[in-house]
Order: sequence, then C-alpha cells, then structure tokens
Amino acid sequence: MRRIGLICTLVLVAVVSTPQAQTSTWRPVVLSDTGMIASGHALASEAGIRILKSGGNAVDAAVAAWAVQGLTEPEMTGLGGDMFMLIYIAKTGEVKFINGTGVAPMAATVDFYKGKGGLPSDGILSVSVPGAVAGAELAAKTYGTKPLSELMAPAAELAERGFPITESLAGAIRGSANKFSPSAKAIWYNGNTPLGFGDRVVQKDLAATLKEIGAKGSAAFYQGPIAEKFAAYMASQGGLIDQKDLAAIKANEDTPIHINYKGVEVYECPPNSQGFVMLQALNILEGMNVRYMRHNSAPYLHAVTESLKLAFADRNKYVADPKFTPDIPMREMLSKEYAASRRALIDPDKAIAGEAPAGNPRQPSTSIQQALAYAAPQRYGTTVREADSDGLTTYLAVIDKDRNMVSVTSSLLSAFGSGHVVSGAGFVLNNRMAYYGLEEGDINVLKPGKRVRQTINPALALKDGKPYMVFGTPGADTQPQAQLQFFLNVSEFGMNVQQALEQSYVVSTSFKSSYYPHPAEGKLQVPSSLPKHVLDELAAMGHQLDIRNVRGVGSVKAIIIHPRTGVLMGGVSPTRDSYVMAY
Repeated sequence: MRRIGLICTLVLVAVVSTPQAQTSTWRPVVLSDTGMIASGHALASEAGIRILKSGGNAVDAAVAAWAVQGLTEPEMTGLGGDMFMLIYIAKTGEVKFINGTGVAPMAATVDFYKGKGGLPSDGILSVSVPGAVAGAELAAKTYGTKPLSELMAPAAELAERGFPITESLAGAIRGSANKFSPSAKAIWYNGNTPLGFGDRVVQKDLAATLKEIGAKGSAAFYQGPIAEKFAAYMASQGGLIDQKDLAAIKANEDTPIHINYKGVEVYECPPNSQGFVMLQALNILEGMNVRYMRHNSAPYLHAVTESLKLAFADRNKYVADPKFTPDIPMREMLSKEYAASRRALIDPDKAIAGEAPAGNPRQPSTSIQQALAYAAPQRYGTTVREADSDGLTTYLAVIDKDRNMVSVTSSLLSAFGSGHVVSGAGFVLNNRMAYYGLEEGDINVLKPGKRVRQTINPALALKDGKPYMVFGTPGADTQPQAQLQFFLNVSEFGMNVQQALEQSYVVSTSFKSSYYPHPAEGKLQVPSSLPKHVLDELAAMGHQLDIRNVRGVGSVKAIIIHPRTGVLMGGVSPTRDSYVMAY
C-alpha cells in the first residue's frame, strides 16, 4: 500500500509540474510560434501585432499598443497618466526596468491640501505631473528599433478616423458623468447624452497631439506646444501644475527586483512601486506545502491571505519614493531569512485580527508572534455584492519572435482620472494625488517633486535561465494579490495559462488602502463561486467575508512560453475587453 501511495504521489507531482493540455475554458489558449500580445482591448493588441509583423520588436509593439490603449481605454490610461515597464532582453538575458511615473507638482504641499480638507479623489487638484510619455520614449529609444513617429501612428490614425465604443467603456462613461469637465463631456457626450455601446468617437485634438509626440518626442509634451496647452488649461481651472513642473519630468531606468521561487526567477518593479509585495508573499509561501493544501481550499486561501497581509504591512511602513527615502531595506525584505520570520507569525487556524504588524527586516525575529491577538470566529451574511471596479488601470504583455518580453502596466488611477481633458490637446488627466499621505509619520507623505508609491507593478519570470512568463493586471491594491494567485495556479497547480486565469481568487483589505484617507476595511473579498464549506471554514478562522459576484483572477493577462516546445501560450481573465492576438 505504501508503494502504491508513493506512486500516486509521484504521478500527482508529474501532473501538476508540467503544462496541462487544453481543457474546456471560457476562452481558448491562444497559441503561436512567432509573436503575441495580450492587452486590454482588441484594437490595442492589433496595433502591437501590426508593429511586430512590420519588423518591430516587443518594445516597439508595447509602446504602440500603449498609445492605442489611451484611446480605447481612456478611463484607464493615456498620455496624462503613468507607466512602469519591465523588459527582458533575449540577446543578453538581462531584465530592464523603465520608470515612467510622474511627481507631485512643486506647489503641492501638505499644508495646502490640509487647508482644502484633504486630498481630493478627483477634480483638477487631484492631478499629478504625468510621466508615461517620458517612459514610453525612453523605452523606445533605448530598447526599441523603430522611430517614435511609426509607433504613434496607429493611435493617431485611430483617433482621427474614430472607433466604436465597447459596452465596458460605455459603462465607464455613464459612471463618470459627475466628474467630467466640460472638455471631457465635449468628447464623451452627444449633447446631454453620454455616448453608448456601438457609438463612434472621433478625437481630432488627440490625433494631432499623438502626431506631435511622434515627430518631436516627449519634448513636445513636456516643453513644447502641448506643454503650453497643458499648463494653460491647469491655470484656467485652478490647478497646480505649471510649465516648470512639466519641463522637469524625466523617466529613468532602475534595477528590477527579483526572487527565486522553486527554480523560477520572478521579477518585479522596485520602489516607488509596490512590486515587492508579491515577491515577499511568494517567499513566505515557499516554506509551506501549498500544493498539499489543495487549490482554493480554505487552508490554502488562508495561507495566501495571511502572507499578503504581512507583505502589505511592510509596504506601508517601508516603501516610498527612494529619492526621498533612500534607505529602503529591500534586500532584507526579500531575503529567505526574513520570510521565515514573517511566516512564523501565521497561525494555520486563525486569521490575524485587523492589520498585520510590520516587521524589522534588518533584525528578523518571531518574538512579536506572542503579542498578536487573533480574532474570534466571524459570521458572514448571505448578501452577494456585485464586483466593484478593480482599479481603473490597464496592462499589456508582449513576446516577439526573438523571445524578447515586455510587461507594461499604465494608469490614470481611477475611472477617467481627474475627470479633466486638456482643451485643444485631447488627453485625460490622472488623479494620482489621491495616493499620497498627509501625515508626517507616513513614509508616503506628500512632498513637492516626490513620486507617489505606485500600485502598478507588472511582472515577468525566467525559468532555467530562459524566458518563461510575462503577466500583470490592473486593480490598485488588488494587483499583487491577483498576480500571486495566477502565478501559483501555474507554478504549483500545473494549470495552462487560460485555466489559471479563470479560477476563483480572494482579495484582502486588511491593511491601509493606497487611496487617501487610507482606510483599512478589514475584509476578505471572496467570490460566490467558492463552495459553501470553504466559506464556512474561512469564516471560522476569523476572516470577515465580503462575498462578490466575480469571475476570473482579477483582470490578469499573461503569455507563457512552453518550456519544451517554445510555443507562445496566451490568455486573459474573463473581464472587460481583454484580448490576445498572435501571428
């Protein structure tokens, strides 16, 4: 019997350690030998494929697709937002990071916003200086092969001739009516009626802006005629950004962060990104037998949740703009030793009550475990809530014929950002100021010229020194949680890419939110698709359940390279307008 049991165990390990054959899924796995892109909209994916087929590389395709996303997903991204980009260079085996995020304007001070009653969630005072255009140009010039004019052309053509509005975009337009400025309504309304599903939208001003950036680069946006329109609009609306703020913006390269999880090198964005959250949680989980717990069992979801709580606690204590906080203990926070000390705080039967404590990465210790108080078993109601917006951000992944990989997350922050569009230039302005803090004890406290701690954190992975996986998602504080669960679905449970994206997943809110005033809701959002016995077990452990009608793992998009055949395998979570294309 023992021998039979051992054989069964080995068979199980073999099954979950290799990509499974195609099974019935909501969408098929998209397969290709050549090039592939997964993005938030079919037209963005088509633009990327067009660039790849014309001889461009993955960076070229990513920049072109990002520019189109600013048209087709204007509630999520665009020239007035921010971006992070991870790039794997196949020729050298290196991973590069481009930071295309902006800063607080020089007139933005704690005293100013306290005098206004706090940081606004939208409106002209919620706008930070955008960095995405600088990031796109730096990536294209450094690692691309085509001129910026060619990369901006698909978006400029689409803006000029127009495109049809999807159901998802129509819903975002209706939901943002109260925040729209007159310049925004001029685009997204027909008189007093919001544009709806199937209506066409033409944006001549944005087309001209894209052509100008293509011809003259980011200098046109930050110092030239576009900058003049930008600054004039801000002044006319009572905003804080002026031409000096715009002229000072520079994107930069930095060293990505990474860990080894059971032989897979997982890369993330360094601060000012929250990218380390997923990596630290993976380190904590590596010391647990999560495969033995069984996929989406209560013990498994509990382990995932508690690991993430501990990582978020460290995020809120230690991570901010490294120029203002140069002594971030990132190496220590990503060490296996520190992960072991954090792992020791997890009770397998009880949830940490409230917020988890931050650790001391430079002096790992488990002594704080004695001071933790655990919650009594919680009950949960039967009310099922519809899914909230998962953070109005978007993502795209590209792999080209040479197996260069690019992972890009870009964002305005919330739906249509501030609600403002720059008159005469046509682009939506972000509301990123809503992520700062106003208390001096907050490491992410607002200071002029400071980059906010970003939730955007695209990821990629290498296996056996070879390109393996590129993935990411929108979703604010949800991002590392969804990305983590997708990665485990593949690496621990052997799911193919589309299976891994269509599973149920959980989201913790037991830490201070990134949105001002940074509430800690203390809930575990769970999908109604989980079996009742799993919900009961989670509640008995002390998790305060918030049941949602959701499908899939966040809005993750991913491309995996088959480790044996080298075939590209792409998939998207069943949300929004996400689409994979290949050639």
